[in-house]
Amino acid sequence: MEKLYEGKAKILYPTDDPEVLLTQFKDDATAFNALKKGTIVGKGEINCTISTALFQWLESVGISTHFIAQPAPTQMLVRRVKIIPLEVVVRNIAAGSLCRQTGLVEGQILPFPLVEFYLKNDELGDPLLTSDRLLILDLSTPDQVEELKSLALKINQHLSNFFNSCQITLVDFKLEFGLDSQGKLLLADEISPDTCRLWDHTENDPREKVLDKDRFRRDLGQVEAAYQEVQQRVLEKIASEKP
Repeated sequence: MEKLYEGKAKILYPTDDPEVLLTQFKDDATAFNALKKGTIVGKGEINCTISTALFQWLESVGISTHFIAQPAPTQMLVRRVKIIPLEVVVRNIAAGSLCRQTGLVEGQILPFPLVEFYLKNDELGDPLLTSDRLLILDLSTPDQVEELKSLALKINQHLSNFFNSCQITLVDFKLEFGLDSQGKLLLADEISPDTCRLWDHTENDPREKVLDKDRFRRDLGQVEAAYQEVQQRVLEKIASEKP
């Protein structure tokens, strides 16, 4: 099939239905705006499976997503949306760029969930946007910004509780949203160890507790094992909730 779009982690293809796209998840891994590249064996299947489970679970608690089905281990059928060119990041604990930019100590619990907006632009390095910059760039309306923030906080509450029940701390995560043909705002992209910082409750060692792409970024090793562990715990939790 002819590609509609290929990103760092996924490829989008058209289907017979103009309102439905096929997403192919890849094993490719990148970090630092693709300055570091590699492969995480099985990542595509793991991230597709985790995202499928979490999208379906979020739908069950009232969050609208672009997910339709998982027809194959590395493939997801999704509703076609016009992606809002913003990365919405929610932070519960200080880590990553927040520590580098503010001097906060990694692991410091924030007094409230911090919602940040970044411009989706690799050439510019995905810069952090202020509220006024959002308006000047005309990336979304003020009402959309408030809706995005409200939705992000709701998703954070749901996912934090979910992961906590998996003995995992949701440190921070990135969300992307899009508008369908009716103008409805939908959660899009993926939710996986690629897009979330996840720390294992059962580990005290700062290096060993990491269950996300930081293992790749920081050359911690055992990347595949960490992703597999997240998948196992997520699927076990989902299975335990079924009647």
